[in-house]
Amino acid sequence: MKKQTLVAIAALTAAAGAMAQSSVTLFGVVDASVARVSAGSVDVTGLSSGGLSSSRLGFRGVEDLGGGLAAGFWLEGGLAVDNGTGGGFKFDRRSTVSVSSKSFGELRLGRDKSPAYLNVETFDPFGDIGVGGINGANLVGSASSAAGTAEGSAPKRYSNSVGYILPKMGDFSGQVAYSFGEKTSAIANDSMGSGIALRGSYTAGPLNVALGWGKSRGGTDAVGVDYKSTNFGASYNFGVVKPMALFATEKGGNKRVDLFGFGVTIPLGAGELRASYAMFKDKNASNADSKKLALGYGYNLSKRTQVYGTIARMTNDDGAKRGLAMSSSSLASPSVANGANVTGYEFGVRHSF
Repeated sequence: MKKQTLVAIAALTAAAGAMAQSSVTLFGVVDASVARVSAGSVDVTGLSSGGLSSSRLGFRGVEDLGGGLAAGFWLEGGLAVDNGTGGGFKFDRRSTVSVSSKSFGELRLGRDKSPAYLNVETFDPFGDIGVGGINGANLVGSASSAAGTAEGSAPKRYSNSVGYILPKMGDFSGQVAYSFGEKTSAIANDSMGSGIALRGSYTAGPLNVALGWGKSRGGTDAVGVDYKSTNFGASYNFGVVKPMALFATEKGGNKRVDLFGFGVTIPLGAGELRASYAMFKDKNASNADSKKLALGYGYNLSKRTQVYGTIARMTNDDGAKRGLAMSSSSLASPSVANGANVTGYEFGVRHSF
């Protein structure tokens, strides 16, 4: 009896130790706003989901494998707060499994953000979302207009990817990812739908600078087209103000678009003032440039809850029809005619957990 008791205690102790070495976290963001976007004589008004941060629900976990090695997973899907749906819920924002250590870094497999795209959201005061977002991905074309690509000329995310993140090296960091197109070798353009991207950054105190590069393969089964993107961003936090700048360029399919973005965040009261100015330059079409100005403020009710407001305006040349993003599954942005100017605003609340 005594022996059986000791065995049971040992088993319970081992189980408790195993539980202590692993953890699973439920997390998410719930963000909704009243939004309005007007393009010429056409406008749309309603409830938008994710004006400040994309609404999401996720699970992440890590297990200590011993010897400095760890295994982890991350499953995160988008939510539509405006109508209560989640697109049939799927982990479309991120679904990865990884192995990592402080000495060799992290190997990550699954669907994740493109390393090159990280600069677009990092050096935009609005995080590239909502009516104020800079809209810096897929400048040349989306998956439909950049034919053959998986998710456009310079997408936010890669599916079917293998990524590697360097271990911490002082103030330097870097990562690379490759996305498989998963096409049969029987076609001439068997790398269609694939992508590769990398990013290197230097962060020292208030200074942050980063360079990104990516390539997406498109075209047809017979003929391939490469869409290449490069971006560079920098910011410096002075405490009372944080200015930032972003340059991004994309080319492919006989097209090229350049983006120049300038922004600032300023702590103000219990919140933050945000402002940005962006210029879109079409290098292959005349009179097809655009300019965007955005201003917003977020007030923190707590560490996890913020109320916010944003107003933005896109001014298009006669040959351009760029619009503003509406972060919603049921509230679509109005179509924009060539030369039409677009104005938008939103007021909302974000809660994270």
